[in-house]
Amino acid sequence: MGSNVVEPGVESAPTSAQRRREQRGWCWYDWANSVFPTSVITVFLSLYLTEVAESAARAEGQSCADGSALVDCDISLWGLSFPAGSLWGYLLSVATVVQVLVLPITGAIADRTQNKRVMLGGFAFAGAAATSALALLAGTNWQLGVVLFILANICFGGSVVVYYSFLPEIADADERDGVSSRGWAFGYLGGGLALAFHLALYLSHESLGLTEAEAVRWCFFTAGLWWAVFTLIPLARLRGHQPPQGRERGVAVFRAGFRQLGQTLREAKSYPLTLGFLAAYLVYNDGIVTVTNVAGQYGERELGLDRTVLITTILIVQFIAFVGAVAHGRAARRFGAKRTIMVSLVLWVVVVGAAFFVEAGQEFQFYGLAVGIGLVLGGTNALSRSLFSQLVPPGREAEYFSVYEVGERATSWLGPLVFAAAGQATGSYRLAIVSLVVFFVVGLILVALVPVRRAIVAAGNRPPKVV
Repeated sequence: MGSNVVEPGVESAPTSAQRRREQRGWCWYDWANSVFPTSVITVFLSLYLTEVAESAARAEGQSCADGSALVDCDISLWGLSFPAGSLWGYLLSVATVVQVLVLPITGAIADRTQNKRVMLGGFAFAGAAATSALALLAGTNWQLGVVLFILANICFGGSVVVYYSFLPEIADADERDGVSSRGWAFGYLGGGLALAFHLALYLSHESLGLTEAEAVRWCFFTAGLWWAVFTLIPLARLRGHQPPQGRERGVAVFRAGFRQLGQTLREAKSYPLTLGFLAAYLVYNDGIVTVTNVAGQYGERELGLDRTVLITTILIVQFIAFVGAVAHGRAARRFGAKRTIMVSLVLWVVVVGAAFFVEAGQEFQFYGLAVGIGLVLGGTNALSRSLFSQLVPPGREAEYFSVYEVGERATSWLGPLVFAAAGQATGSYRLAIVSLVVFFVVGLILVALVPVRRAIVAAGNRPPKVV
């Protein structure tokens, strides 16, 4: 006689209506967390934290010119002295290294315990709290900002690993590209709306009776609030889908997680096609990340554009990326994820090549470039996420997505290095930006070489009708 007993933490099979509701709820976490990389990292924290660090140097009697990192404008931490203007770069590097150490064990514990909803909420709320606490950053206490940012960054990465691992559980092979694309599109829309609100708050600070610094701190507080409040939606709708792989409690969970991580890394060589696609993704994603990170520098230094134009460009990319992600999802449904990614990479080559011909001072040409980046930015990443989820062995989703995230961060230094080296060798930002085409060409070749249908079957999954 069959048993009706359901494993603890695992709910009964959902109806089609419940399944759609869960998928829509899942997409809301893209909306919730996008405020952190967009408003906090990209726009406000880098400049504000540098200003606080320079204030600390001035308080010690050093001379600091506004907006520059003079040799004698130094701060110190743990016995190390460095220019205040270098703080943000060093902080990003340290935060990335910490994530590389933390994320793999996070994925292993998530797979081992299958307590993903609780882990997602824990990471999200802790990260949101650390982000809101950045509102306390004032005066000369830049060290507080360092601690809070590293904590928020760890929580952001951990939540993303757990969040991604839900995708294979809530969407079948034929649904996954569409669900991932909608999530990514929703994230860009949410990030764009949040950034627009924060920019309006910042630009109108005088009429609100706020100083510039106070307006920035309110941006931090509301960014954390946004992240926390909208996280409640996916937490209310996501469900447990798999039984736990172990019964450990307390510290034993961490020991079991390390053992499982070691086992997964040893077994990974049994899936060479999965690793082949991951390698391709890391190559072209490095190009994507570098283009988005240096676009502002290119616009300001090479094209001589005002910072208002650059901020407007960020908003254009955010909202156009929403359209691009939706369009990529529809294209993947008809032509398959692999073919759509390959076409997207060709378009990346065209867009980066077009950057060479943008004339100095021509802001509308630069806006056109932003439209081109937005159209391919969200879709390429969304389909890469969904395709990788097809290549992951069942029950190891969080671990493989932790490798996905760690690999992305561990290789993110190569693109900026190529850009900087090309600029130094040629003395031209134009040739430097064009040099990044190599990442998309090599990535395109590597993707083309991966037999995706065979890779999906080899991982133990059912391939979609169109790949």
